[in-house]
Amino acid sequence: MEKWSLMTITVLLALTVRWAVSLGSYSGAGKPPMYGDYEAQRHWQEVTYNLPIRQWYFNTSDNNLLYWGLDYPPLTAYHSFMCAYIAKLINPDWIALHTSRGYESQPHKLFMRTTVFVADLLVYIPAVILYCFSLKETSTKKKASICALCILLYPGLILIDHGHFQYPLSLGFALWGVLYLSYDWDLLGSVAFCLALNYKQMELYHSLPFFCYLLGKCFKKGLKGKGLVLLTKIAGTVVVCFAVCWLPFCTDMEQIMQVLRRLFPIDRGLFEACMFSSPPPRLANIWCSLSVLIKIKNIVSPQTQLKLSFAVTFLSLLPTCIKLTVQPSLRGFKFALVSCALSFFLFSFQVHEKSILLVSIPVCLIINEIPFMATWFLLVSTFSMLPLLLKDGLLLAYAVTMLAFLSACVASFSIFEKTSAEDLQLKPFSLSLKGRVSWFKSFPKIVRSLFLLSVTLMGILSLMSAAVHPPQRLPDLFSVSVSIISCLHFLLFLVYFNVVILWDSKNSRSQKKIS
Repeated sequence: MEKWSLMTITVLLALTVRWAVSLGSYSGAGKPPMYGDYEAQRHWQEVTYNLPIRQWYFNTSDNNLLYWGLDYPPLTAYHSFMCAYIAKLINPDWIALHTSRGYESQPHKLFMRTTVFVADLLVYIPAVILYCFSLKETSTKKKASICALCILLYPGLILIDHGHFQYPLSLGFALWGVLYLSYDWDLLGSVAFCLALNYKQMELYHSLPFFCYLLGKCFKKGLKGKGLVLLTKIAGTVVVCFAVCWLPFCTDMEQIMQVLRRLFPIDRGLFEACMFSSPPPRLANIWCSLSVLIKIKNIVSPQTQLKLSFAVTFLSLLPTCIKLTVQPSLRGFKFALVSCALSFFLFSFQVHEKSILLVSIPVCLIINEIPFMATWFLLVSTFSMLPLLLKDGLLLAYAVTMLAFLSACVASFSIFEKTSAEDLQLKPFSLSLKGRVSWFKSFPKIVRSLFLLSVTLMGILSLMSAAVHPPQRLPDLFSVSVSIISCLHFLLFLVYFNVVILWDSKNSRSQKKIS
């Protein structure tokens, strides 16, 4: 009972922070003609409630796809329809066809914010709580609550979901998938991840670790016996899940192809148009950072851009996927979720600032194993979205939640005392060097100094972005600086996570349990 009371306090604190952030502004508030993501979600409710399913993804006189047309999988559309049904009962004007465009009012804001709270309470928060209770390292009555508190206070997700405006459902479903797999409930884990993927196609960032981990388990069980049975069951489960989600759109092939075209607009080329036009990009991935010096869009054709992006992304995640398939372990699976998602974020095409959350949530899952590096990464990931958050008027919320999160991690995990090679999971790598790198002895001190330098730099850039006017000749100096500095951090983190994965000796021991 005591550990549940501690967890209740943790959840109440997390909800209080979310409520405080939700009182502020949201994406595109009072900014016609397109407004922002808040209006996009409202507009999808308008479209799904008033139009037949066959028109949801098609451009018609009643559904202008250039004005926030649906570009997410069917589960998002069904969720929008459910919210619209409730909205209709409260105030039909909120979703009236055509006339509700850009609708803004306090009651409607309260309704929309409440729908996010409900999604948090029903899907995301329960998954976090049960995950923390499932960890062996958090078996004591306080540790699970401490771990859950730090995860639930992660500022990036709070600011995007309850500030900017977004639903945590795809990430929540993915968390349920990880939780089920941790209990060896492979079929339920497959169902949960299928729901995540059918809510947002960006969950493809996590698809390879799920696939390789489950395939590796089947190999270890033997493809002539139990492994083949498990593989057949998983394949059947995935097919049934997709069939149920897509059933209303399977009336003809044109319906299916139109939905796929909306989900994967490859015709736009490697990059979203806004990333390489004026002003310069505000995204912390490698292509946008390079574009400051090299105008890739002007010298490389769209087809070549796509091939280049695919090749670099594939090569960057290949070693991790091979290791996970050959040596499947739950620990390796969680680290692979981080590494593969980060590779997708850095090197794939049509990436958004918010996509860094697809990396951050898996990092939250290993915060108990590498609290120092996880805290560092989660701070940088939130910082990388600073231009977007400033645009939405979330400066105060950004500053307070960042400080609260850092304080919680320092107090809960004593992160500055966990910077040795062993604490950072680099012991096998350091042993492989066999004394050839002399500075490795002072590694903890170096890492702490780099962390403090990084946090100081982020703090200074945050203050300058908010309070100082950039030079007229360089109006985007601060936003571009934020993107480039964040990108450099992410590249170093990618190297770090791959070193941990590839030199991990624990995987070879833990995979025996799977066999």
